[in-house]
Amino acid sequence: MSNPEEKSIANELQSHAIILGTFIAIFWIVEILDQAIFVGAGSLDQFGILPRTVLGLRGILFAPFLHGGWGHLIANTIPFAILGWLVMLQKTSDFFTVTAIAAVVGGLGTWLTGSPSYHIGASGLIYGYFGFLLLRGYYERNFASILLSLVVLFLYGGIIWGVLPTDPRISWQGHLFGLIGGVVAARFIGHNRRFQREIDKFKDQLNL
Repeated sequence: MSNPEEKSIANELQSHAIILGTFIAIFWIVEILDQAIFVGAGSLDQFGILPRTVLGLRGILFAPFLHGGWGHLIANTIPFAILGWLVMLQKTSDFFTVTAIAAVVGGLGTWLTGSPSYHIGASGLIYGYFGFLLLRGYYERNFASILLSLVVLFLYGGIIWGVLPTDPRISWQGHLFGLIGGVVAARFIGHNRRFQREIDKFKDQLNL
């Protein structure tokens, strides 16, 4: 591997670390502020998704950065980092596309169907990343993407049960619609990639 290639890979990994580190730092800073300053009636959790209320729509933007305590935050941090990094493997911009789609689809779905309480946490994004990685192999139709889908299924397939209403304390609606958002993102990105490959192939044929 040449030095320019090594430098490019190093820069890309550094970029991934900065992006994920920034998101995770915000999660932790917000929870520290929530626990230390905004306690009781002033809890930041009120900025979460409150289904079927106009004010609750703001939670689509804020809910992923809010958590219901240290246990909730710790449980979300590790899978967010791992799955978020896997989303970036092919293209860093995929992370932002998948995050945006999962947040909007997951947030709106939760707002429309959720129980009348505040829904918070990054788990909707985590399920979005899981859905994207699981289906990207199907939509992109290349060996690397299919292999990655199988690896993700093996490592995190068990979380699929989180989309079922098994625990009233857990926002299964956020999980379900976050997953759907990830699938939508996989279809959108996968079809675009396949279309681009066809265009590139056609251009190559014209150059012959």
